[in-house]
Amino acid sequence: MLIRLLSAALAAGFLAAVLVTGLELALTSPLIIAAEHYETQAAPGAAASAAPLAGRLPIVLAHAGHDHDTKAEPEWQPAAGLPRMLFTGLATLVGGIGYALLLGAVMLATGREPSPERGLAFAVAGFLAVALAPALGLPPELPGSEAAPLAARQVWWVMTASATAMGIYLIAIRRVPITILGGIVLIVAPHLAGAPEVAATPSELPAGLAAQFAARSLAIAFVFWAVIGLAFGRAWQTFGPKAAAGARG
Repeated sequence: MLIRLLSAALAAGFLAAVLVTGLELALTSPLIIAAEHYETQAAPGAAASAAPLAGRLPIVLAHAGHDHDTKAEPEWQPAAGLPRMLFTGLATLVGGIGYALLLGAVMLATGREPSPERGLAFAVAGFLAVALAPALGLPPELPGSEAAPLAARQVWWVMTASATAMGIYLIAIRRVPITILGGIVLIVAPHLAGAPEVAATPSELPAGLAAQFAARSLAIAFVFWAVIGLAFGRAWQTFGPKAAAGARG
C-alpha cells in the first residue's frame, strides 16, 4: 500500500510540475520580472528583496512574499535565467509530490478508493483550502508590494487553510446538519477574524499588474491541483494489484 501510494504521488507530482512550470514561465514570470524593475527603481542601489519564488508558485503559500525590513540581510536567490528556471521547476516538483502524497493519504483515511474522478474532487477541495480561501485575505503578491509582517501572514494562512480543510470535510464527508453548520463556521471564522493588515503606502507597482498576477497565480494553482488529482487517481489504478498481476503474467 505504501509503495503504491508513493509511486502514484511521484507520478502525479512530476506530471503536475512539468505542466505548471511551463505555465509559470509563460504567464507569471514576465509579470514578476516587470515588478522587480519597479521595486529596483523604488529602492535605487538596493538588491531586490523578494525571494524569487515567493507568492508565484501554487506550492507556495498564497500570501508568501517578502518583508520590507531594509535592515535585514538580502535573501539568497538563484541567478536570473536558467538557474531560476531550474530552481522554480525543482520547487514545484517537491511541492507537487508532497501535495499528491497528502491528497492520497486523505482519500485513503476517509475510506475513498482513489480514482481520477474522486481525485479531481479531492483536488478541488485542496485548491479551495490551500489557495483560494487564504487568497481572499492575502492574495498572491508581486515583488514591491506592501505586506504585513511575514510571521503574522504565515499564522493566518495556516489557520485559514486548516479551518477551511476541516470545514470542507465536515460538510462534504460527514454530511449531517450539525457538522454542516460547524463546517460553515470554520470556513467563515478566519475571514471574520481578518487577515493581517498593512498600512497603505504609495507604491510604484501598477495595480493592474498586481491584479493580473493574482488572477493568473490562482488559475495556475487550480490547474496544479486538478492535474495532481486526476494523475494520482489514474496512477493509483495503474499501480494496482490487477496491473501488477497482469505484468507478471
